[in-house]
Amino acid sequence: MAGHTLRARWGQPATGIVSCIVFFLIAWLTWFIFSDPRGPVASFPYPFVMYLAMMILVGLWQHMFLGDWPFQDLPQPARGIVETVVNLVLVWFVIHVVFYRILGVGFNFFSQVNLEALAAAGQTAIPEVCGKTLTLDALTNPAARFGERAVVTFVLIGFFSYPFVTILFAKWPIRPSDLTQPQAGLAELGWCSLLTLFFFTILIVPFWGVVYGKVYGTSFGLNLPWWGGIAGTGHVHWVFGWWEWAIIVLFMTPNVWRMKPWSVITLPQPWKGLVSFVLTIGLGYILALICVKIAPAWLPMEDVIGHLPPGDKGIPTRFLWYHAAEIAGFTLIPFLIWHHYFDDLAPQANRDSWGAFWFRSAGVLVLCVLNYIFFYYLNFGHWGLGNHHMTGGIGARAVGGESLIWNFWWIIPLLWNEWFFHKWPFYTAEH
Repeated sequence: MAGHTLRARWGQPATGIVSCIVFFLIAWLTWFIFSDPRGPVASFPYPFVMYLAMMILVGLWQHMFLGDWPFQDLPQPARGIVETVVNLVLVWFVIHVVFYRILGVGFNFFSQVNLEALAAAGQTAIPEVCGKTLTLDALTNPAARFGERAVVTFVLIGFFSYPFVTILFAKWPIRPSDLTQPQAGLAELGWCSLLTLFFFTILIVPFWGVVYGKVYGTSFGLNLPWWGGIAGTGHVHWVFGWWEWAIIVLFMTPNVWRMKPWSVITLPQPWKGLVSFVLTIGLGYILALICVKIAPAWLPMEDVIGHLPPGDKGIPTRFLWYHAAEIAGFTLIPFLIWHHYFDDLAPQANRDSWGAFWFRSAGVLVLCVLNYIFFYYLNFGHWGLGNHHMTGGIGARAVGGESLIWNFWWIIPLLWNEWFFHKWPFYTAEH
């Protein structure tokens, strides 16, 4: 990115501190407007999480793939405003046209409107011996909304499968080439969408096979989860746990890690990318597994088990994998703002040194812990965000906190400012 052409307006760390406060306040205010149950829209958790997730993914397409084409030459803040409006239009189009109306032609589980129409017409009623009747009330209940959740599962996969070609493979096989925009961006979008389809089919579709093949029917059109024997649960939250940590490892690479440790790999592409990919996935799984193993050391597990949904049957495995993903989410703001708005500050003179690498890595971990304590133990999720599931003790808060939604929403002002506004007004151009 073009950060090397910019200068922090008020120096460091003042610029980083000011921008962090501003991003938090913007995220908090917009959360109250659109998500908070006490606010005017009150769309928490669904469909709010679907729209926020798609906003990030579409923004990534706009910035990382298309290089802000065709608005890259507009002056600020006009460029940022225009790209934000375009993002919102594209988000609506991708969800309501591409997923609901195009992919929904063949895959009803991708279309909330299709499922609701079928339920309203009584066409999802099935013999009780096959499973539960999928009613319209069940589909529109915030605890269900299966069509919207299916879109979110696709986006979760996409948070890794779209950017990893840029970060780990240096855009191979699209680059190096003489392609200009939008051809280069669209080619990368097509290539990464194919890869996303593979990951989604292997890691997500089997879960929907359980929902529509066992819970609400006996269909064998979709396969069932293959990971039950590995994870101790067939729920998709096992995938969420280690995939989210893989996303964190992936994005820390070009941010506070400054391409370490994969920069030591001297192989040409695509071999360097393949090795980095395998190691990123492996490290993500290890970090998630560590969280699963050590979380019971600080969580009151009896209280946690007492608040688990009936489907867990008192077994916390599914929860622990999902909570591992939530723990990963608390690293997002620390490593993103440290890199983009604190300019990778470190006590070492050489910010690319291994000492600086370990300093920032340890710092992100410490900030992750503080962020976690603020959300759960100081109960920001309840008094700050209005989550009514967090009125009880730590066990109830951990089970129903949905902190991952807040942490992704919190980074949107930061990403928009960095991607679309080119850090205006916090940075000035260096002439």
